[in-house]
Amino acid sequence: MISGIQIRAGRALLGWDQAKLAEMAGVSIITVKRLEAAGEEIHAHFATIIKVTTAFESAGVLFLSEEGGLGYGVRLRRDTESRNPKG
Repeated sequence: MISGIQIRAGRALLGWDQAKLAEMAGVSIITVKRLEAAGEEIHAHFATIIKVTTAFESAGVLFLSEEGGLGYGVRLRRDTESRNPKG
């Protein structure tokens, strides 16, 4: 499961504002704001999380889990920068 922190970080990697993420995920801006405000533990409908995750993954964002005590994070696929200009 992704966190609000990862959502903010994913937007930063892509250069997306909240409105762009809402548009790409097919959710409202209010939904994006609520997800981001949740911090580490999101309480939302599973379908909403899937929409947001799918929008990010389609744009090349990878979500990293808490493996080996390193904590969770996000990363941009190497092949993404040339295919998806920011904005």
